[in-house]
Amino acid sequence: MSAEENLKKLNLELPEVSTPGGSYISVNVRGNIAYIAIQFPIINNTYLYQGRLGDKISTQEGYKAMEICALNVLAQVKNKIGFNAIVGLNHIDIYFQSGQDWDDSPIVANGASDLFVKVLEDKGKHSRAIFGVHKLPRNFSVGLTATFTLK
Repeated sequence: MSAEENLKKLNLELPEVSTPGGSYISVNVRGNIAYIAIQFPIINNTYLYQGRLGDKISTQEGYKAMEICALNVLAQVKNKIGFNAIVGLNHIDIYFQSGQDWDDSPIVANGASDLFVKVLEDKGKHSRAIFGVHKLPRNFSVGLTATFTLK
């Protein structure tokens, strides 16, 4: 199935494409690689899941927040490149802010990883890195960057 068919089957809609909050572009294509700037849990200009994982935000909510980040990545790809141009998702970098004793980052990261595989199937398989940071912009609990190989 195509990515769009899989989104429908999963009852998922892509959010409106957000605009960069600084002096950069949201999708940067160099040769056959597309670099997607950090995406946050934003749906149609509404900020969601703000706070620290393990404090204000539960692990399950963090998983949902990462799904939203992944949907925003896919919205950027669809809008700027088109799904048909994708050979595959290469790598994702996941950023999170958490409370002192919280340690479930792989579970939260799976929110993005699972969604990419469900929507893109084999093209969605990827490597990843997970980074705990002191602070994310707008107090978002999570953020996500991605790189894709293009035809």
